[in-house]
Amino acid sequence: MQVSLFTVMLDVHIIIGSKNDMPIAEKTIKILDEFDIGYEVIIASAHRTPERVKRIVERSDAKVFIAIAGLAAALPGAVAAYTTKPVIGVPVSGKVNLDSILSIVQMPRGIPIAAVGLDNGENAALLAAEILALNSDDINKKIQSYRERMRKKIEGN
Repeated sequence: MQVSLFTVMLDVHIIIGSKNDMPIAEKTIKILDEFDIGYEVIIASAHRTPERVKRIVERSDAKVFIAIAGLAAALPGAVAAYTTKPVIGVPVSGKVNLDSILSIVQMPRGIPIAAVGLDNGENAALLAAEILALNSDDINKKIQSYRERMRKKIEGN
């Protein structure tokens, strides 16, 4: 995936470890689109392209990062190492699901990241929206509306 670097101000930068993670990113994108939140998706690997990860993060104007990765899932931690902005890690399922989950939730003290459930790109987007809503009444209202629709669906209304 070729993306020009940061010609547009964006709210959320989604970094995926490989093109295989795109189905999870698409779940994230669906929610961000629903809330009219600007984003960019780019592929960069913590292990195979570490300098690219560093360059992307250091040049990004994003307010929140979502890092989606499986296996060793070092990407969210690598992103967090280069920024003090919020980083949300999404573990991707594989043959052994615990590897990516534990890699993301067991960060060393001082470099925190938020973690959502396995393959849960939707919750990553919702958490990013909640962070952005701290400074946006418009996004806050959209989150409230989203939750109201969920409530009505559960109650059968």
